[in-house]
Amino acid sequence: MKETIGAHTYREIAEQSIALKEAYEEAIRRKAWAEAYLGDSEVQQTLFLGSGSSYYQAITMAATYRSWLKRPATALPSSDLLLIREQAVLEQSRTVAIGVSRSGESTEVVKALDSVKELPGWRLAGVTCYAESSMAKLGDSLVSKLGAEKSTVMTKSLASMIVGMQTAIALVSDRADEHLQELDQLVQAQEERVREGEQLAQAAVSARNFDRTVFLGMGAMFGIAEEGCLKLKEMSNTWTESFGTLEFRHGPKSIVDQHTCVIVLVSDQSREAELKVAREMQDYGAYVIVAASATGEDTAFADSFVETGLVGGSDEARAVAALPFLQYYGYFTALKRGNNPDEPRNLSQVVII
Repeated sequence: MKETIGAHTYREIAEQSIALKEAYEEAIRRKAWAEAYLGDSEVQQTLFLGSGSSYYQAITMAATYRSWLKRPATALPSSDLLLIREQAVLEQSRTVAIGVSRSGESTEVVKALDSVKELPGWRLAGVTCYAESSMAKLGDSLVSKLGAEKSTVMTKSLASMIVGMQTAIALVSDRADEHLQELDQLVQAQEERVREGEQLAQAAVSARNFDRTVFLGMGAMFGIAEEGCLKLKEMSNTWTESFGTLEFRHGPKSIVDQHTCVIVLVSDQSREAELKVAREMQDYGAYVIVAASATGEDTAFADSFVETGLVGGSDEARAVAALPFLQYYGYFTALKRGNNPDEPRNLSQVVII
């Protein structure tokens, strides 16, 4: 029997709540991993390395590390460490380099880690969905086994790997109980976020024929904005960009008109300023979608609202709550354009060079 177009992608978006729960529980079981690779206060630089979607989730991981552990961390494209290392990192610093890769086989991250394995004071680790992968053999890795996918585009793998890493970070933070409770609440609510995200995304895609979509976010949400942008581009082959929310006002906003959709992933910490940007974009004619912890009078202007929950909690812990909506937005846009989300043009699941 022939499968429905986009069946794998649709199913894997829907399955992410289960993958998140398993990744959260696995990270708690691997507390010794967190203590070894995240809990050493003498480490001078922690690097999160990835390519494509894995780089974008590395941005969210590094933001969480900095916020919760109050120590330096940097997200880098794997190729920066591999090809322009002296511009990207301090080789003489005591370092933990954490590779981020769904397959654990992406050439750039594997070669990047291999290139620094002999450096004095450097230790390697990883987060992946495949325990027997090449990357996992280079460095002890957290594994999200239920994040493994058939689809080319990353959906549940990305969400679960972020939550697994955030859980590990929480375990060695000074506010471990608080952050673990936040993440547990996130995991418990993700099934509802999936249901809501599907309905809202389908409605938004049906509302208008957008020429362009812009994704905005800050901090941990910036990695998610970048990922939302990539999901739409991969699945639907449409023009899309992502920016820091306030940075968008410094020139790029010139592209906004009545054929533009602007999606703003709001952090509670910067809510007032980010909503001001969202209102400004609506004044220019954009269809504005706001994703925030809770609705209020200040979000009433939005054309659509995506609830991310965890009111009073940290922005980092709620970061993945918007992912189901963003993933379905790309999915339904692809279907509307006659594309098969399971077979994105020019792409393969693993990038080998």
